[in-house]
Amino acid sequence: MYTLLSGLYKYMFQKDEYCILILGLDNAGKTTFLEQSKTRFSKNYKGMSLSKITTTVGLNIGTVDVGKARLMFWDLGGQEELQSLWDKARAVMGRASDRGCHCPRPGLWCPLCDPHRGAAEFPQAGALGARPLWLLQGPARGPWPAAAPTLHRLPPSLQYYAECHGVIYVIDSTDEGRLLESKQAFEKVVTSEALDGVPVLVLANKQDVEPCLSIPDIKTAFSDCTCKIGRRDCLTQACSALTGKGVREGIEWMVKCVVRNVHRPPRQRDIT
Repeated sequence: MYTLLSGLYKYMFQKDEYCILILGLDNAGKTTFLEQSKTRFSKNYKGMSLSKITTTVGLNIGTVDVGKARLMFWDLGGQEELQSLWDKARAVMGRASDRGCHCPRPGLWCPLCDPHRGAAEFPQAGALGARPLWLLQGPARGPWPAAAPTLHRLPPSLQYYAECHGVIYVIDSTDEGRLLESKQAFEKVVTSEALDGVPVLVLANKQDVEPCLSIPDIKTAFSDCTCKIGRRDCLTQACSALTGKGVREGIEWMVKCVVRNVHRPPRQRDIT
């Protein structure tokens, strides 16, 4: 009887949650893709104006439900100095509107809400120019002071590579000059042992802009990575995050892949 009731509860009130990383160079269109995904799969969601999206410094988080699956997206900043942190097992800063406030000492400076003040008052932030640094949970690392009483303490650490179920890698199809840089970043992703067997969706974004690289062009440029992808689901797809073309198809493909990947079971989350 208990097993029956437990199964009924899970069926009625829980969803399988899968964590999806959105990676790629800065200005590839990752956050625009995330916003379009939330708009298409979340009822009553009023997305931000796509023209107001700026470069991500840290992390954006979004959630969409596709059938019985819930996708938790982690959109990570793609600047060169931040790529080395993609695989780090520590929580990072995000947008206050998405993350909410977790500060145990309200009223003090919060880098989520006021990053410009942080760059001015904390010289440690100068390591990345005017950009605020990522915040680390647990033992202090990097240039931030070991005890920073005026900083937000973020939720428990997110072990990005180890905890993710799928990767969406976004390429700017109009920027041929950075294609080699994008390929090198992609190669580091697919060769990471922590991502072994994780499905990868490669989105050739900005296909609505002329001129742009075609899917065959991108596959040729990334041909050196083919043997490193290994035995995993991998798809290269044309996409325009701005118009929404290819967004739904890409998400639906990813859902099929993560659901059938028995090596990374989902997390159980109550339906809210």
